[in-house]
Amino acid sequence: MRLKELRISRGVSQLKLALDLNMNQNSISRYETGSRQADYETLIAFAEYFNVSIDYLLERTDNPTFLAK
Repeated sequence: MRLKELRISRGVSQLKLALDLNMNQNSISRYETGSRQADYETLIAFAEYFNVSIDYLLERTDNPTFLAK
């Protein structure tokens, strides 16, 4: 998942991201290292926070924008 890449490029610490999304910093760390998988609600929260698509977060596309069908 591109979470760490997005977080660092936006200048957001793990703690700030955790606080903004009402999560635990340890959970953010585990999502970034891949030792924990995000559920749908968490993926949506990350996508909305960084204004990217879930497919971009999951590295299914290199296009961060939402695609209209």
